Amino acid sequence: MPLSHLSPAPLWQHFQTLCDIPRPSKQEAALIAAIISWSECHNLQAQQDSVGNLIIRKPASAGMEQGIPIVLQSHLDMVSQKTNDSTHDFNKDGIKPVIQGDWVKATGTTLGADNGIGVAAILAVLGDPELIHGPIEALLTVDEEAGMSGAAGLAKGELRGDVLLNLDTEEEGELYVGCAGGVDVNARFTLQLENTPAQQQAFDITVSGLQGGHSGIEIHKPLANGNQLLARLLACAIDQGIKIAKISGGTLRNAICRDARATILISHLDVASVLEKLKQLSDAIIGEFSGFEPHLNINIEKTDIPKKVFRDEFSKRVIYSLLACPHGVRRMSDQFELVVETSNNLATITQTEKALIISCLPRSLMNSARDAQVAAIRSVFELAGAQVETLNAYPGWTPIKESPIMSFMQNVHEASFGKRAKVQVIHAGLECGILGATYPHWQMISFGPMIRGAHSPDERVSIASVQNFWTYLLASLSALAKVKTL
Repeated sequence: MPLSHLSPAPLWQHFQTLCDIPRPSKQEAALIAAIISWSECHNLQAQQDSVGNLIIRKPASAGMEQGIPIVLQSHLDMVSQKTNDSTHDFNKDGIKPVIQGDWVKATGTTLGADNGIGVAAILAVLGDPELIHGPIEALLTVDEEAGMSGAAGLAKGELRGDVLLNLDTEEEGELYVGCAGGVDVNARFTLQLENTPAQQQAFDITVSGLQGGHSGIEIHKPLANGNQLLARLLACAIDQGIKIAKISGGTLRNAICRDARATILISHLDVASVLEKLKQLSDAIIGEFSGFEPHLNINIEKTDIPKKVFRDEFSKRVIYSLLACPHGVRRMSDQFELVVETSNNLATITQTEKALIISCLPRSLMNSARDAQVAAIRSVFELAGAQVETLNAYPGWTPIKESPIMSFMQNVHEASFGKRAKVQVIHAGLECGILGATYPHWQMISFGPMIRGAHSPDERVSIASVQNFWTYLLASLSALAKVKTL
């Protein structure tokens, strides 16, 4: 069944368009052009700001001109992750959604419901002349998943609204009032190589089949990290006297590593004993994660012998620093139940001709705790001889449990569903923190439908929750149109 047959039809039709047009981070131009063309056909004012964000304005419905001016906000880009056997090219291929019961998911890739459902909902609101609402500005940002440069580049005075409704959270029935801040930490090791010794056999070690997931929302789960597992295997092999030629792992800063690989060399005389040690450790690791990572696979097979390998001392510094680098939850919040306060994602390992670069994404609800985590990561890698840089820092959104917008939205939720929403904080980098710093007078709140497996090929969105999300969004816009101030 096509997505357009689902309800609400306009939202799903727009989401299908988002699936059809490739939109990885920093490559949103084709989608923006399509939305601008659509806006012109609907007599809507659309323009891009200096960093590429798209702003669309829609006048209030008749008689609601004095309603509170609203900013509806979502981001245009999506995370690009695929299964190992997928041939999908995110730069040119559209996403292929499928319906499985109550879920919509993609075929072998991320779906892009994060944050495509929010964008689709905004476009559906803008395109419907019958809806009741006050003045609306749509802010569709770029590059959220790769560094939030769109939100960071939004200038003061571009928008006139007083209330921001962010549509980028992933739990139905929850209202979000705060989020974590984060910063990219990159450790760069200059490669120290030597000629490959004689009498060696080369092997590829591959860790694959892990679930992966969102490095903020799912960091508390017992998910394995491919980079960590590979480091454990390589540490075992180093103790057996092997050489390392290549290391790589992960693809995105904000996704938990699903796959990692290394090329090692073993002396002819030691092949049998080293492979036996690695098999024993591989079996033990698979056993450790058997309850949550049933598809974890560790494969070791012969490969071509490379011309250069890491020097022994360099190998130890790299592998031991990977073992020491913190990953996962550092501390839980003492203010919000079952919410992570501070964490780190050991995200990617990339090898170039001259360097090995290890990238991390620490997050925290508190900037001071985020910075303490950065200091810990920096210390590990600088002690190992790497050069460490931090960039793309963004602030958290300081939680305010009681506010006029919160009380108002709770009343709307209770009127719509007969119960109050859960007030929550998310351990992910919503753009609210950055946008609120630029527009401090805004009252902000975030909500969305139920999305699972974000930032992984298992990403899926609940059809029933999208209907409830739509119902709540329209009820909120209608209620806000009838008041001049909160």
